[in-house]
Amino acid sequence: MKRIVTLLVAAFMATTVLAQPLAKVSPESVGLNPKMLAEADKMIAEAAAKKDFPGAVFAVVRHGKLAHLEAFGDKQWLPEEAPMKTNTIFDLASVSKPTSTAVSMMILVERGKIRLTDKVKDYLPGFQGYATEKGDTIDIRIADLLTHSSGLPAYAPVATVVEQGGATPEALLDYIKTCNRGFAPKTRFRYSCLNFITLQHVLEAVTGQTLAQFAQENIFDVLGMKDTSYGPITNEKTLKRVAPTEKQPDGTILKGSVHDPLARVLNHGNSGNAGVFSTAEDLAILYAALLNGGEINGHRIMGSKTIEKMFSVPENVKHLGRTLGWDCYSTYSSNKGDLFSPSAVCHTGYTGTSVVLDPENDVAMILLTNAVHPSDSGRTGRLRSAVANIVAGAIMD
Repeated sequence: MKRIVTLLVAAFMATTVLAQPLAKVSPESVGLNPKMLAEADKMIAEAAAKKDFPGAVFAVVRHGKLAHLEAFGDKQWLPEEAPMKTNTIFDLASVSKPTSTAVSMMILVERGKIRLTDKVKDYLPGFQGYATEKGDTIDIRIADLLTHSSGLPAYAPVATVVEQGGATPEALLDYIKTCNRGFAPKTRFRYSCLNFITLQHVLEAVTGQTLAQFAQENIFDVLGMKDTSYGPITNEKTLKRVAPTEKQPDGTILKGSVHDPLARVLNHGNSGNAGVFSTAEDLAILYAALLNGGEINGHRIMGSKTIEKMFSVPENVKHLGRTLGWDCYSTYSSNKGDLFSPSAVCHTGYTGTSVVLDPENDVAMILLTNAVHPSDSGRTGRLRSAVANIVAGAIMD
C-alpha cells in the first residue's frame, strides 16, 4: 500500500512539473529594456483603440523565461463585447504550420521514420511530380513541401473538391495528388497550404495517427501546453476563453472551429495548414524549448541538431529564403522587422497571429490578434514589423 501511495505521489509530482509554465521575470533580468517594451505596448494599444483589430496579446520570451505578457482591447465584439485577457485562446491559422506540422515532421526525421530527401509519392501513392517539357518527371520531396518550393498551388477550391469527391480529407488529398504543378521543385517559392496538408498525410501514413493526435502526444503534452490543441473546441469552459473569428453568411460567429475553409470544411479541424488553438503563454513554452535546443523545464521534444536544421535555409534553395517550416528572408518575412539577426525565423497566420524567433539573441516575440473578427477587415501588417523592431531594439546585452 505504501508503495502504491508513493507511486501516486510521484505521478502527481511528474504531472505538476510537466504542466509548469515559463517563469515570469522582469525584462531587465534577461537583458531587455522595459521602457522599449512599454513603447510596444503603447503602439499595440493605440492600434486596438483605432479598431485596427478588436484586441491582442503580446508576449516576449528570453533565456527560457517569460519577460513580458500583456493583453489589449477586446476579445470579441459579437455577439457581445468582452475584454481581451492574457489567457485568451486564439485560432493560430497558419502559425499552426511551424508550431505543429513542421515540428512534428522534424521529430519523424530525427526518429528515422522519414528523410527530407524522400519522394512524397513513396508515402502517398499516385502523388504526381512535375512533368517537364521533355516528358520527364521531377519528383517532389519532403523538403520541397517544407520550404514551399514544390510547385503546388497556393490553395484549393473548396467547392470544386466537394463537388468532385465530397467534404472529406480523402477528397482533398486526391485533388492535391494530381493538381497542376506550377514549376519544377526548388526553382521558385510559392507559399502553399497544400504543401502542409500533404505533409499531414505523409505523417499520418507513417505513424497511423492523425496529425492532431501526434502533435498532442509528442509536443503539446510533453511540454505541458495545457491550453493547446487542434479544434474544434467543444468544452464550454474552454470555449469561453476563445477569441472568435469571422461572422459567417448564416449569421453565426466562428468560435472554437478553425477559420481556414480547407481545414474546417474538408479536414474537419485536423489539418496540416491550420487548426491549432493556443495561448501566448503556451506558445512561449514551445518557442523557449526550440530556442533552448529542444528542451525546457526538464522536458525535451527533439534534439538541438534537429532544430538547427529546421531553422536553416537549405543550400539548394538559398535563393528562396525559407527554412524547413519557417520563413527567414522570403517576401513573406516582413513581420520579423528590420533589426533581428539574419538567423531569425518567423511566421504569420491569416487570423492575425505573428511569431518571431531569433536563435542568435535567444529571444521570441508573440503577437496574437483576432484581426478577422468579425468581418475579416483587420489591419496588422505594419504593426507586426514595428513591434518586432522595438523588441529587437530592447535587447541590451
